[in-house]
Order: sequence, then structure tokens, then C-alpha cells
Amino acid sequence: MDVNIIKILKDGGTGVLLTDTIYGLVGQALNKKTVERIYSVKGRDNKKPLIILISSVEDLKLFGIKIDQQIKEKLEEFWTNDLLISSNPVSIILPCLLKKFDYLHRGTESLAFRLPKKKSLIEILKEVGPLVAPSANPEGLLPAQNISEAKKYFGSQVDFYLSGGKPRFKPSKIIKIEMGKVMVVRG
Repeated sequence: MDVNIIKILKDGGTGVLLTDTIYGLVGQALNKKTVERIYSVKGRDNKKPLIILISSVEDLKLFGIKIDQQIKEKLEEFWTNDLLISSNPVSIILPCLLKKFDYLHRGTESLAFRLPKKKSLIEILKEVGPLVAPSANPEGLLPAQNISEAKKYFGSQVDFYLSGGKPRFKPSKIIKIEMGKVMVVRG
């Protein structure tokens, strides 16, 4: 694990690294200033929330999210089921009603979370805390497939670039769990 990258992220910095899906533009989810910087650098529509990477289901408590047994079972099904490991990772939208997280949910009162299976990414998340991780591209352009493309997009606007090879998956599948029903938002 790169100690310098951990320090940069803990200090509110941003960077590009290969997530469990594609290259992401990452920064601390619990740092409002960092999140706003990512919106600015990416040129992202201010009404669109960002996906948040977490290191465990316990991290959901940091966002005031309470889950009942039924939801917990669904989360485990999508995030820890070995049969799903080779399939595209899944981001799950959950209600987040706390006003202090408006900067994350952008008025939608819900957030999308993903628990990656990639060990090196989990190590970073355990050290730094949850990370917002939208795709590494300006709004409307294709996601960067490597660090060279990311550098062309962002140049010195981010604090680090960490190469991770070729992306293994496409962007995550996004589902929403509402009243016990699973709805696919992005397949």
C-alpha cells in the first residue's frame, strides 16, 4: 500500500486509481470540500450523486443508514456471494435522509454504495475511510482506460495517479432496494 497516497487522501486530496471496476476519480466521502472539488474537476452535474466505496457493511453507519435483517441479507447476497465474484460489481442505492449529507445525495435522499472485493482497494478504504469514486472522465466523455488517458483529462487538477493496469469490468451495475424489492437502475 502506498503510504503517500493514504496521506494525500486523508489530507483531503484527490486522485485517480483503478477501482474494482474502472478507473475512478477518488476522494474522501466524508470531506465536503473534497467532494465539491471532485464535482468541479469532473464537471459533473451537481444534481447527480456519486457512488461511495466502503470497506464493510459497518461503514453504512457513518452515513446514518440503518439496515434491517432483510436488507442486510440482500447486501450480503450482492457483496459477499462467491458466485457473484466473477460478475460485474454491484452498487446499491440506500435511503440517506440526514440533511448533513446533502452534499453527497444532492437532494435525492439516497446514496449508492459499493463494497469492492479488490483487496488492495479495501486496504486503502480501511485506512482512509469511504471514498467517492465516479469514473475518471469529464462529464460526457468516455471513462479513462488507463492513467495516460486520465492525465490527459485532468492533468495537474488531481493530486496523484495510481496505475492499476487494464480495467477488469465495465461500470458497476446499480440496483435500488425499496420495500424489499430489488430494482435495476443501471444494468
